[in-house]
Amino acid sequence: MKIYTRTGDKGDSGLFGGDRVRKSSLRLHAYGTVDELNAILGMVLCEKIPERTRTELTHIQSLLFIVGSDLATPNEKVNVPRVLPEEATMLEGWIDEMEQTLAPLTNFILPGGCHGGAQLHQARTVCRRAERHIVALMDHETINPEIIIFMNRLSDYLFVAARFVNHESGQTETAVKLR
Repeated sequence: MKIYTRTGDKGDSGLFGGDRVRKSSLRLHAYGTVDELNAILGMVLCEKIPERTRTELTHIQSLLFIVGSDLATPNEKVNVPRVLPEEATMLEGWIDEMEQTLAPLTNFILPGGCHGGAQLHQARTVCRRAERHIVALMDHETINPEIIIFMNRLSDYLFVAARFVNHESGQTETAVKLR
């Protein structure tokens, strides 16, 4: 199979189910940003991070493909994997487990730390951008409501994972200093 099809050469892209939309559409912004987030997680996986985080992030990468296919399939009659409520619940469990090893937050912290921790902070910001695109799409079209719940919980997970990776690597958090 060739990687290039030339079908998008005039600025549109195909969705699962056959519909075509402009590459500037809200739907493509939403799942394109999810794809960007997945690539950042791939960069995190190149770093030295705890094995549990590596396992969780690899699973999350697969789930992000499900998010992308769910967003790319507006027709509910087309059979693709869809985001389910248990995915957000799973993230909550992982968050709770990591927080047991971390000091409670008493103020805002600056993004940074080791490479893996800093990249997880960046992933969190891209996840939040994906959320904003998904909400914009939701304002115009019906989508699976579990997607926004999962993405919201994922940004929480990425924040705690950044703290966890930094903690495990011996990095201290830097508090925001307000004037």
